[in-house]
Amino acid sequence: MKDVSSRRWIGLVFISLAVALIIVDSTIVNVAVPAIVDDLGISSTQVQWVQEAYTLVFASMLLLFGSLADRIGRRRMLLTGVVLFAGASVGAAFAPSGDLLIGARLIQGIGGAMMLPSTLSLLNATFRGRERGIAFAVWGSTIGGMAAVGPLLGGWLTTSFSWRWAFGINVPLGILIFIGVLLTVAESREDAAGRVDAVGAVLSVVLFGTLVFGLIEGRSLGWWQSERAFTVGPWTWPWSLSPVPVAFAISVLALVGFVAWARHRSRAGRATLLDPKLFAISTFRSGNIAAMVVSLGEFGIILSLPIWLQFVLGFDALQTGLVLIALAVGSFVASGFAGASSGKVSPVLVVRIGLLAEIVGIAWVGLVVGPDAAWGWLLPALFVYGFGVGLATAQLTGVVLQDVPVQLSGQGSGTQSTARQVGSALGIAILGTVLFSSTAGILSSSLDDRGIPAAERDSVVSAVVDSAGAAIAGLEQNPQTADIATDAKAAFSDGTRLSAFTAAAFLAIGLLATIPLGRASRREGRREEPRGDVAAAA
Repeated sequence: MKDVSSRRWIGLVFISLAVALIIVDSTIVNVAVPAIVDDLGISSTQVQWVQEAYTLVFASMLLLFGSLADRIGRRRMLLTGVVLFAGASVGAAFAPSGDLLIGARLIQGIGGAMMLPSTLSLLNATFRGRERGIAFAVWGSTIGGMAAVGPLLGGWLTTSFSWRWAFGINVPLGILIFIGVLLTVAESREDAAGRVDAVGAVLSVVLFGTLVFGLIEGRSLGWWQSERAFTVGPWTWPWSLSPVPVAFAISVLALVGFVAWARHRSRAGRATLLDPKLFAISTFRSGNIAAMVVSLGEFGIILSLPIWLQFVLGFDALQTGLVLIALAVGSFVASGFAGASSGKVSPVLVVRIGLLAEIVGIAWVGLVVGPDAAWGWLLPALFVYGFGVGLATAQLTGVVLQDVPVQLSGQGSGTQSTARQVGSALGIAILGTVLFSSTAGILSSSLDDRGIPAAERDSVVSAVVDSAGAAIAGLEQNPQTADIATDAKAAFSDGTRLSAFTAAAFLAIGLLATIPLGRASRREGRREEPRGDVAAAA
């Protein structure tokens, strides 16, 4: 028995490494983006797609793979995801163009969607009672900490070697995780789970895929009328109406169809991709809403801050990563605090403390940002922000799934992860739009004040925005455009500041969204271990 117990905890290490691989890869790219821009010459829209291609398919397929994992085996699904993720990382590392890099990121997203809900379900099936809470605290702190370790690792690899190693590092890590999970994690599945809801799976992929697509492409394609051509291979969008509102309409129709189909299958006693009865659980329903709103604000600033540090303050990728490590330190400190307060302080209260810390930290970042900023003030701001992320992430996950039966853990985990990832995609898309749109508007106004002709003004603004700030260095090196570079730095700083304040506003809304959680917790008389078939965490 002692050997079995020891093996479970060793397995936890490798499961946490699998989570770390997903999170590190999604954040490591942020620091590598400027080098990718320089090497491949990608546009600002492609910059967003390098980020969002992964998130789009990741969010779209979490429900599907969470449900499949319950049926075919959670360990098998995790191992399959690791292999696919590592293989796609090889393609990303050798990508000769932005389009091929985005394609590799899409495949990585599929692998990540196989991995994340499988890790949650494996922990839920392996641990019980207080051990389960500890296991998921480790899982949650891994997410918070790795969100900042990724930029440091990416900065070191990009500066010392190449941005391509930011993807190549996934291969040896994937091999280590595969072997470790195979040797230490027992297989688990639900033999009576029934057949997969294929129609529900298709509808869910269409729902989340079109939603994220519309949010990412709205700024460049146009929110209503087409502002530039949308081309897929040899085919070009033929209408003046932008594809963005069409994508949103499809998303709404897919949502209606998904809900109606799930209710129909549930009434017929057949398996569904997402059991409607889960939403009768108040903590699950309210918690997922809160998780999605909170994720709108969390991590979104990680898109703009590395770009600002490198193209405005002149940091290299490694220096940028070292600044962001303050976020990881805060997250790891928070995990210790959360462990010490377990059973003594209400998890909902811990979530709220975490969100308050995030709001203070991210607003602090916004106040510090400027073209001549004293970057040292970013360190305590990011520490406070990371501390809040570490508290809120793990505890909110536990609150969401505390009353979900084990036999529905795959669906519950997939739903919770989907809510977070959709929120993250929405946040990055919205904050990216705020960053680049506000930068364009402010820079255009500044150049007008200098009396720059309209054609030249538009050319400069397009160069700065389309390059995601990379063009600023070239403007600064030319004595004739040095003043314009100064304006560009100020505009990009203002855009970054507005992005930070927008993130803080989303987090404040997320804090308000936790109010029903407190009421549900009091009504249902939360206990340390409500029953044997209850998931204590996500």
